[in-house]
Amino acid sequence: MSTQEIRIAGNQAGSRARPVTGTHMPAFVFQTGSDLAAHAAQFIARLIRERMDLGQSTVLGLPTGSTPVGTYRELIRLHREEGLDFSNVVAFCLDEFYNISPDNPQCHRKWLEAHFFDHVNLNPENIHSLQSQIPASDVELHCRRYDDAIAAAGGFDIVLLGIGRNGHIGFNEPFSMRKSRTRLCTLDPITRQAFASDFFGEANVPLQAMTVGLSPILSSRHVLLLALGEHKASIIRETLEGTISDRVPASYLQEHVDARALMDSPAAGQLTGVSMPWVLEKVTWTETLIKRAVLWLCERTGKALLKLDDEDFREHDLHQLLRHHGPAQQIAHRVFKWMLDTIEYHPAGKDKKTCLCFSPHPDDDVISMGGTLIRLVEDGHNVHIAYMTSGNIAVFDHDALRVADMVTEYNRLFSIDDDRSRQVQQDVHQGFANKIPGSPDHESILKIKALIRWSEARAGAIHVGCDADDLHFLDLPFYRTGTIAKRPMGEEDTQIIRELLERVQPQQIYLAGDLADPHGTHRVCAEAILSVLSDMRSEGKPLPEVLLYRGAWQEYALDEIEIAVPLSPSDIELKRQAIFMHESQKDEALFPGSDPREFWQRAEDRNKGTAEKYNQIGLPEFYALEAFTRWKGDEI
Repeated sequence: MSTQEIRIAGNQAGSRARPVTGTHMPAFVFQTGSDLAAHAAQFIARLIRERMDLGQSTVLGLPTGSTPVGTYRELIRLHREEGLDFSNVVAFCLDEFYNISPDNPQCHRKWLEAHFFDHVNLNPENIHSLQSQIPASDVELHCRRYDDAIAAAGGFDIVLLGIGRNGHIGFNEPFSMRKSRTRLCTLDPITRQAFASDFFGEANVPLQAMTVGLSPILSSRHVLLLALGEHKASIIRETLEGTISDRVPASYLQEHVDARALMDSPAAGQLTGVSMPWVLEKVTWTETLIKRAVLWLCERTGKALLKLDDEDFREHDLHQLLRHHGPAQQIAHRVFKWMLDTIEYHPAGKDKKTCLCFSPHPDDDVISMGGTLIRLVEDGHNVHIAYMTSGNIAVFDHDALRVADMVTEYNRLFSIDDDRSRQVQQDVHQGFANKIPGSPDHESILKIKALIRWSEARAGAIHVGCDADDLHFLDLPFYRTGTIAKRPMGEEDTQIIRELLERVQPQQIYLAGDLADPHGTHRVCAEAILSVLSDMRSEGKPLPEVLLYRGAWQEYALDEIEIAVPLSPSDIELKRQAIFMHESQKDEALFPGSDPREFWQRAEDRNKGTAEKYNQIGLPEFYALEAFTRWKGDEI
């Protein structure tokens, strides 16, 4: 398969996807998740129209989750704006939690109705879902009838799939059999951990679920496997480059006659054809690829840059690089200079500027770039922080209850006659008493939780030297759902962002550019900010410098780093204290992700780890480094 870029038909943005070499099934990398969604939706739409013209129905197998949301939104757009007709489409939900109420927000049928079915002209009689509350004695018969319904419809035309970090597709967990049918299964611990945020805690995630088996999925005429984010990169590599194994159920797709993987760049990041294309084929040696290859060579050989020799290049399949850009000393010096130039003690320069840090959640600022905030303040810059969401869903119930009780007691001690506070306290207690595990909070509770995050964010920012008057709590509307699932970023959200930019007029902006945030908030916020900046650029308005940082989940690869800000032990100590101000996230966060470390530990380990990598390649030895890349105007 050629690595030449190919234009994706039907993509309104005109973006491009790149085929990946070295995989056991066709795989394509898209520049953004939006591009991926547009392509997947167009693929489905073309088949629907084709079969409609032939008087035939189209049978779809559909998943839930954050990954396919963009595809569903694009299909809805095609229906509304281009008349895509779903009246002859038959839809089957691929899985469902067992013994969950149909009215529960986590019910997969309800989720698909909210995100897709209710917005297109699907015939209700053509929508099929597994019934989660049937008696245990009837489950086997119900599953058999579900398989019969799929067969009676003619089998799947297209199955749309996400992939779990353990390689599951649907709820076909590791060690599912190739010929498995629809059935009740026990959920893998990794799967339950992944759903913990949806249910407001892992303890609330059901132990069992029903799923369409591998056999019906693999019998589908077409399969689209979608993957977004760095946290999927490892399992994508196993699925597409590893051997077929029941340990990774998604690997069975290698046998399919027409299955293809659609990924964004972070999800594809560990594939050989993406990370090390020179070992598979002849490549064009750009500066970016030279840097990546030489730093990779340092890692493989355990040598610093200036200790590499010609034999190192030859032994590791870099003959072509050596031949066209060598000798080794010359290449290594070139990369050494590039990496040395990334070290920047004054990231905004020494002349006073207005700097604006966008923090998706109330703690991303100090966790991700607390040391840089310290440096910006020390350098005399006017530092603003914009907290884009309230973060209220990430607060434990007991913290909200404690605050409600404390306010009421405060009023009593100081003889403040406040009937409203007592009413709120009663609402909070009653809300918790009536709360079903995994259900959203009462509005009063959400407000208290938002207040907790507000006070912590304010304390953390002030601790690193920021002025309280320069803190902006945007509380963007897209986040105000009270659940993990968010509304699409809308015009009201982007208008708030634009008004802030026009009011503050920053000369330098920092934003979370990582796509690994498990809940998608970082990605959504970044897309919104950059969309506003792109609009301003198209209007001929001058743009500030834009630097991208990573959240608590991942660090930039060494070859991606464009600015590295050195931090001293005292900087790290002050940063740690600022993170500690976020007491509701300390010791144990409500949604910690797959990493058991506390946020301050992740931040310090990452900053020290980046400094150690610089040291290993022969650059100056620092205590810690915070890393950034620059927005080129086309990412995300």
